[in-house]
Amino acid sequence: MFRLDTKKPVHLCDGMTRRDFFHAGAIPLLGLSLPNYMEMEAQGALNKDTDVNCIMLFLLGAPSQLDTWDMKPDAPAEVRGPFRPLKTNVPGMEISEIFPRMAKMADKYSIIRSLYHTAAAVHDTGHQMMQTGRLFTGGLEHPHIGSVLQYVKGSRGDVPAHVLLPRPMGPTGGNLPHGQTAGYLGKIYDPFSLNADPSAKDFKVPDLLPPDYINAIREDRRKKLREAVDGSISAFESSATARLMDTNFHKAYTLMSSAKAREAFDLRQESEETRNRYGMNKFGQSCLLARRLIERGVRFVTINMFETVFNEITWDIHGSAPFTPIEAYKTLCGPWFDNGYASLVEDLAQRGLYKNTIVTAMGEFGRTPKINPAGGRDHWPQCWSMVMGGGGIKGGQIVGASDEIGAYPKDRPTTPADVAATLYSALGIPLTKELPAPGNRPVPVVDYSARPIRELL
Repeated sequence: MFRLDTKKPVHLCDGMTRRDFFHAGAIPLLGLSLPNYMEMEAQGALNKDTDVNCIMLFLLGAPSQLDTWDMKPDAPAEVRGPFRPLKTNVPGMEISEIFPRMAKMADKYSIIRSLYHTAAAVHDTGHQMMQTGRLFTGGLEHPHIGSVLQYVKGSRGDVPAHVLLPRPMGPTGGNLPHGQTAGYLGKIYDPFSLNADPSAKDFKVPDLLPPDYINAIREDRRKKLREAVDGSISAFESSATARLMDTNFHKAYTLMSSAKAREAFDLRQESEETRNRYGMNKFGQSCLLARRLIERGVRFVTINMFETVFNEITWDIHGSAPFTPIEAYKTLCGPWFDNGYASLVEDLAQRGLYKNTIVTAMGEFGRTPKINPAGGRDHWPQCWSMVMGGGGIKGGQIVGASDEIGAYPKDRPTTPADVAATLYSALGIPLTKELPAPGNRPVPVVDYSARPIRELL
């Protein structure tokens, strides 16, 4: 196992053992991209005053547009559903009654009501497209937007650049990648995953050392490093990689054992009142944790509101077991989201961080306009809604419109690639920026056909 807890100081050019060498090799695999960070720091490319962060709230299961942010109160009962529209603090903008706190701050976010895609109506496909801007095809897995941000801008000091809360997405029926890794950028740009429930009574600051379960992904790298050392240690020591490690190893080690990094995850420092305001559930406490991480320099936080669509309450309202009844939107899903989201935006704004932090809430597709015989709604990628605000994104707007039953875009059709282009633009990443895909063929961060949503920028 590659460890960071080696018992002696490590100097690459001064008595370094092969075991110590392999310990050092573990550093980037936690999402702390030290080489990238050091390089950018040396070039003066990190402007902390203008850097924009992002918190992506992924509403796994796919919320119904008709029961959240694009209600149709004048449509037939089988279309409009059981919930009433609620006026917001922005004239002419209404959202569902399941979001009362959100309705009081509509000036802080905008709603996109004309999202659509034409790929398969399965959860995994939507997960990929909304988090990467592209579809997994030909074995090519594209990187998450947060991983691209880490690749381009690196980490800020001693905290990860991209953190995933509380756990990665689990099974959702498609057996395909979910778009939550660094893809072809490599494991060193994967997000740091908490892999714990922050609302649990026994939750504690996570161990920032690499867990055993990632040993398998290191074996190929271990072999190559061993060959490099055994074959010619002197040649390696004269290489640019060795010089970089020799110069920065102690700083890297300090970052990984940093009290600041561990303190960022310590929810015990928050009052009981604050924790209750966010909601004592996985999503609410993940939102609180995201605020703490952004405050301490993390660039991108992805929160999975749920982890699977099977046998638990989610936004996946087919109406019959093992899925969720539509009534849960008002009793569980809505309140959980409303408290977590509203508290997060309020706290970021109060601390002066909202102007530099995008908060976006999205699902993987929409829901059928007509309620099915089981009393729920099925998959519908032809039209759905999402929310985006903060970080320079203009609030208080409605972008696009659906038809009279929320079935298809009527105005300003918008694709997942357009959403990714908007986020990249707001994060300061040029859409022409090329990424190193397999086969030495550069790939732009988004497809050339993607266009940012200019109304929001």
